[in-house]
Amino acid sequence: MQEVKLIDPSLIMLNVEATEKEEVITLMAKKLISEGYVKSSYLNAILQREKEYPTGLPTNGVGVAIPHTDIEHVIKPGIAVATLKNPVKFNVMGNPDEEVDVKLIFMLAITDPNTQINLLKKLVDIFQKKRFLIKLISIENKEEFAKELNSAISNATDELNNNINSI
Repeated sequence: MQEVKLIDPSLIMLNVEATEKEEVITLMAKKLISEGYVKSSYLNAILQREKEYPTGLPTNGVGVAIPHTDIEHVIKPGIAVATLKNPVKFNVMGNPDEEVDVKLIFMLAITDPNTQINLLKKLVDIFQKKRFLIKLISIENKEEFAKELNSAISNATDELNNNINSI
């Protein structure tokens, strides 16, 4: 299996100051657009999808959101990540009437639906590790952040493969 290196330091934004989810989603989408990962249509598509299918997750310790949209808006795969100086409210995935305070956002730009499903599984595995999430939001260096996250995604891959092989 190939090594996972979806987290590029150029797509990491640390201690972002934002007051609303639309503001941080827009900043992150513009970063993906300017770095050549997604088409200009990505911004409106991701904002619209977030309204219809919220992506906030009430995880242990640190609220997380994983905004994403259809592959037709993506040029090449990558993940933009932002840590927030102060939490912003996202509606909860699967329960849009509920809100969660989010400090860590993973914006997915994926070109293959199967990859997206597998990546979401790996991220959900990572999101269950409270200490790791707390560690992530305390990192202040983009390269270190990317290294830690790529390693965690790779380890999640190994754990998933081991679980599948043991069935």
